[in-house]
Amino acid sequence: MSQQHIGVVGMDVMGSNLALNIESKGFPVAVYNRTAEKTKKFVEQECVGKKVMATYSIPEFVGALERPRRILLMVKAGPPVDEVIQQIKPHLGKDDILIDGGNSYYKDTARRNAELAKDGLMYIGTGVSGGEEGALKGPCIMPGGQREAYNHVESVLCKIAAQVDDGPCCAYIGPGAAGHYVKMVHNGIEYGDMQLIAEAYNILRLALGMTATEMQPIFAEWNRGLLSSYLVEITANILAKTDPDTGKPVVDIILDKAGQKGTGKWTSQDSLDLGVAIPTIDAALTGRNVSAYKDERVAASKVLKGPRSSRFRGSKEKLVKAVHDALYAAKITSYAQGLSLLRAASKEYNFGLNIAEIARIWKGGCIIRAQLLDKIKDAFKRNPDLASLLVDSQFNQTVSELQGNWRFTVITAKKLGIPIPAMNASLDYFDAYRMARLPANLTQAQRDYFGAHTYERVDKPGSFHTEWL
Repeated sequence: MSQQHIGVVGMDVMGSNLALNIESKGFPVAVYNRTAEKTKKFVEQECVGKKVMATYSIPEFVGALERPRRILLMVKAGPPVDEVIQQIKPHLGKDDILIDGGNSYYKDTARRNAELAKDGLMYIGTGVSGGEEGALKGPCIMPGGQREAYNHVESVLCKIAAQVDDGPCCAYIGPGAAGHYVKMVHNGIEYGDMQLIAEAYNILRLALGMTATEMQPIFAEWNRGLLSSYLVEITANILAKTDPDTGKPVVDIILDKAGQKGTGKWTSQDSLDLGVAIPTIDAALTGRNVSAYKDERVAASKVLKGPRSSRFRGSKEKLVKAVHDALYAAKITSYAQGLSLLRAASKEYNFGLNIAEIARIWKGGCIIRAQLLDKIKDAFKRNPDLASLLVDSQFNQTVSELQGNWRFTVITAKKLGIPIPAMNASLDYFDAYRMARLPANLTQAQRDYFGAHTYERVDKPGSFHTEWL
């Protein structure tokens, strides 16, 4: 029996598309799924004439792979990953490599990496972004784990990744759980981006009374400029889609109740542990959570009253331009928060992250790919120790130029009673970050008053307590 270069476990859409992608780049693949029928159907319907070998037991699957064995796990995050590892591990040998391509929690990845290393096995926690289409045509790939393990799979991962002007959208991220951590923060930034775009849409919808059809060319135009990105592009496409049953825009018949899979929540939780402020991502999570109160919101809308009108009475063109600028400034600020979290995590967990390289691989394949990332890459190349994107000379100038329209947009939304939690959180973060003195001195005085927590002084070193009574 011929030996395959790599194996894929899990034949749902992501796993099967990645297997097809790998084979198309010249690497023979063995595939296995717990349900044999799914493997059989995949190979018979999609792999005719391709170098894809179906296997129907774990011993057969492992035996079909050349050494060191490279095994890509595309199974649901959580206990299923541990279950598959336990099933496969007895059949593996020293230096074999498991690659977890799911959205695993980074602490689970760190644990698995350490446990498998004791048995001489290598484990690569690999963030994969790009959805079903990306898996087939070229995703962004964020592998972390033993560098030696990455060296054995680099040729495969770099060839199947999306390709941009300066290389493949794949790079070694760092040791341990670095890959899944970076993917987690990527998803947190994605939450922020989606919420900011939704808020821009809502301002145009409510303040200007624009229909989806009227907004579509605006988002399409925005995608040709500074806001050029995958998420703005698909927003324009979404606004153009008509429901065949009702003749209405599809977006108008979708229930306003958003879900989440956990990665955004993990990002917020870890930011609290590290003491890093990411209010835009936090606001995006809050926005999704509030949306889930659909029945309560419908009931509340009948008794809770806001401003008399949500309509803007000024220049339509002025507000559209202001919303564009506010969206871009808030987006920059949201990225600044996410990258600050990566910077702090890199130090805390000894990941040794290269932020410029992470921005580079995010330029293609992934959900947050955007023109902006080229400028972010350049900023961190100019200064790898950049404290915040906001203090980079180019981004500082851009946000300074946009803040007038940013403030106008936020003020207008507030006056009209239109909720903009993420856009407002971004502006508050910007204003707090640029303040040399915040009112935390009063907070410290309060803490010392009721709990004798002590405080520092501005005029001399040390820890102090006042007898307030």
